[in-house]
Amino acid sequence: MDGECTLYRAELHCFDKENPSSEKGKNIGEHPKGHDIVVIKRYPSGNQCFGEEELFTEIEMLSSVEHLNIVTLIGFCIEDSEMILVTENVSNGYLWNYLGNDNDMRILTWEKRLKICIDVANALEHLHSGMEDQKMIIHRDICPYNIGLDENGRAKIDGFGTCVFLPPNEEDEAVYIEWRGRSAYIDSEYEKTRKLKRESDVYSFGIVLLEILCGRRASDPIYTKENVRGLGPVARQSFCTGTLEDMIDPILKEETSECNFVLKRGPNKESLHTFMKIAYQCVAETQGQRPTTKVVVKELEKALSFQVSQCSKTLIFFIHMQNAC
Repeated sequence: MDGECTLYRAELHCFDKENPSSEKGKNIGEHPKGHDIVVIKRYPSGNQCFGEEELFTEIEMLSSVEHLNIVTLIGFCIEDSEMILVTENVSNGYLWNYLGNDNDMRILTWEKRLKICIDVANALEHLHSGMEDQKMIIHRDICPYNIGLDENGRAKIDGFGTCVFLPPNEEDEAVYIEWRGRSAYIDSEYEKTRKLKRESDVYSFGIVLLEILCGRRASDPIYTKENVRGLGPVARQSFCTGTLEDMIDPILKEETSECNFVLKRGPNKESLHTFMKIAYQCVAETQGQRPTTKVVVKELEKALSFQVSQCSKTLIFFIHMQNAC
């Protein structure tokens, strides 16, 4: 369950995801060779958060947008009270399942975490400003529930049932609409003004960045005991007092403190500080203080370059020491 629907993985024999119509016209009795694994989302009837309107919105959205970091729509079904959506398989599950699970988070090295963040940021930049017809889409529910990881660890955004379309030349306009996302990810300015903008997605994504940094869900009691809104306000305060580094995932600290010649998996100083700064800017209290997704992508890529550069230096040093021996 992801809070709104039940997820199934199914192997569809004789199905070619890249060319669904390829099996048409085959001779009777001929056995097709294609097959694929898909995710089937079954939405419960009477769901107050997700109905036919949301399903049609998601279908329209996924039918009109193609991006490496957005899930691919394969099919859907609406019959009586049944609502089913079929998308490509994200075989490594959703980010929500990793957070708070030490064994799963240990798989996600700092470099992998950075790449996941860059993937999501690229998808958001495409939605906010990269559409060919100049329309803009606000996702309105960016959270770990809606970030899947495929077999290569590539992140893909899902959950477009509550997204909002804006027509051309209105990218700077606000939409006054009810928020349908989860409380820990709600734009702090939206709560006061009901003004939904691209920066509202940026805020939600900033919470995800902090979750990946800290290794815990935003609604973890360790944060809600300090502030009812969870991780966002707590991390923002910690950044201002210079103590945000104390909140990072202990697994990352362990990897950083390894004292051997094995390539370090944890974050180096420049990478970590670049990441923390952009995450803090994303969760700024007002929309005007937040960066665009283009800036977010640039800063996250900078954090990754710092990390990769340090790993390369460590590798060169390791090789040098091996040769010296």
